[in-house]
Amino acid sequence: MKLKDLEIFTVAPPAPGWGGRYWTFVKLTTDDGITGYGECYASTVGPKAMAAVIEDVFARHMAGTSPEEVELMYRRAYSSGFTQRPDPTVMGAFSGLEIACWDILGKARNRPVWALLGGRINERLRSYTYLYPRPGEESAEFWTSPDMAADAAAHFVDMGFTAVKFDPAGPYTIRGGHDPSASDISRSVAFCKAIRAAVGDRADLLFGTHGQFNIAGAVRLGQALEPYGPLWYEEPIPPDNLLDFAEVQKAVRIPVATGERFTTKAEFATVLRTGGARILQPALGRAGGIWEMKKVAAIAEVFTAQMAPHLYAGPVEWAANIHLGASIPNLLMVETIETGGAFHLKLIRNSIRWEDGYVIPPDAPGLGIDFDEDLARAHPYTGDRLHLEMQEAPCDYTRPNAFEGGAPSSLPHR
Repeated sequence: MKLKDLEIFTVAPPAPGWGGRYWTFVKLTTDDGITGYGECYASTVGPKAMAAVIEDVFARHMAGTSPEEVELMYRRAYSSGFTQRPDPTVMGAFSGLEIACWDILGKARNRPVWALLGGRINERLRSYTYLYPRPGEESAEFWTSPDMAADAAAHFVDMGFTAVKFDPAGPYTIRGGHDPSASDISRSVAFCKAIRAAVGDRADLLFGTHGQFNIAGAVRLGQALEPYGPLWYEEPIPPDNLLDFAEVQKAVRIPVATGERFTTKAEFATVLRTGGARILQPALGRAGGIWEMKKVAAIAEVFTAQMAPHLYAGPVEWAANIHLGASIPNLLMVETIETGGAFHLKLIRNSIRWEDGYVIPPDAPGLGIDFDEDLARAHPYTGDRLHLEMQEAPCDYTRPNAFEGGAPSSLPHR
């Protein structure tokens, strides 16, 4: 059984587009006709350039190789071009292709991927969601309104979620890290206060940022949030400041979570070794794939750190997260877009179940999903923008800053 053919799907989810502007799926086919699907979560270059990278990684490091040789193919890609260091674009391409290999292996053996990773230790996986507005009620105000956020939190908790995430402390600027404005801190505190009042102790609060602060600013904001007891403080400083996460963690009595923009065990291990994070959030379509993150989970066990796989992408990465999560003892929870996401679930023909706040790992072979190629082809992304984009303007200290929750286009004001 050798890897033979590659097909790439660049898919644009319909509005409101939760999960990003587009998703990059790969389909691998072996010389004996077994197919596997993966997803690449890398957005440093445009979709056409990314497709070219994926094609090059496959042709150079994987074509003609058995899908069993995951370790060998990983080392080829990781060391490519005499680099032998984390590269988010190359490893993002490899990650999606690696996920597809596991899908093939499971199908070839008629077993779910989790069974190939040491078995299922978690029968169901606790899930969390971002706070999203209800369908038809999307507006720019939602992302800056504590009252609207609190109403959404109560809604999701009533559905069964025991944790909800929100990120009111924008902006996400290319000039980070910066000091938060006073209004950013006040708004963040107001969100925590309102959401805590709405859900009480029925759910954990997950405070999200995306690496926009310097150490001092992250500490100021984190200490202001402490009275509301968030379960985590997500990526408070830029992901390239690996040694500085420890300075924030030492000063803030909220567990630091990070990792959605990390790739390979080299970066995750550095944060663990220095005491910079208590919770790791790998995005499997960027971080090196399923096997690499199985290693990271084992390393995290030594530091009593927990795993909470990240998801702001499509349903194939979600499936990979679920199989990894089912197989590791130190899983905290997995990110889910609402209860699976309407278009996400359509793309996999509702082959993953969410029940009362938990995701149920599939028992079907491979990733256990039924990928709808016709639907994927019917929603192509034809633009040239990135999956997510940061603003160039710096933090505004005279007017409130805002970030519209990762929406791919501007939302109307109401």
